[in-house]
Amino acid sequence: MPGLLLGDEAPNFEVDTTHGRIRFHDFLGDSWGILFSHPRDFTPVCTTELGRAAKLAPEFKKRNVKMIALSIDDVNDHLAWSKDINAYNGDEPTEKLPFPIIADAKRDLSIQLGMLDPDERDKDGMPLTARVVFVFGPDKKLKLSILYPATTGRNFDEILRVVDSLQLTAKNKVATPVDWKRGDRVMVIPSVPDDEAKKLFPEGIFTKELPSGKKYLRYTPQP
Repeated sequence: MPGLLLGDEAPNFEVDTTHGRIRFHDFLGDSWGILFSHPRDFTPVCTTELGRAAKLAPEFKKRNVKMIALSIDDVNDHLAWSKDINAYNGDEPTEKLPFPIIADAKRDLSIQLGMLDPDERDKDGMPLTARVVFVFGPDKKLKLSILYPATTGRNFDEILRVVDSLQLTAKNKVATPVDWKRGDRVMVIPSVPDDEAKKLFPEGIFTKELPSGKKYLRYTPQP
């Protein structure tokens, strides 16, 4: 079946975008990457999402994350729509956004990546893309995917939060608990023995006592 699963390598597709023609692996380079799809240009929810993504672009750049959007219209429509997005943000209505938008008018890439929403269709009865988020690591492999229906806008602050978690846990033997935010304490993963944990986390480990007597809730300051 079309689509990507966690751990799959991103296909090295070549596409036209608002920043010119790109090959995906070359675009990513050694960076992390976020690919997020949109049902259609000149639509209300998508405009608010891309506006927020543009505002947060400096934060993603700080984290070495390259952003790229996809919508099922052509480059000319994308460029015209970019003016509306910038105007929505209260900025000069130019055609330039801080990330490219892929033109997928024939839906070839949307089908390949499993992005189509069977319940949302355009006036011609063609399926629209759902609101998909793919996060790729520097190894080009899928680290996280989030799927929203066309009628529900995404929370880009949450996407930034999960990027922080993914990058932290890729380098350290920790996991991030519920509602974790950058700077909060983290959890030592169960596969790390206590002796090793003490060496890995010299700032100390707090173990919460539980009725079961099992000592699996081990917290430590964020490395």
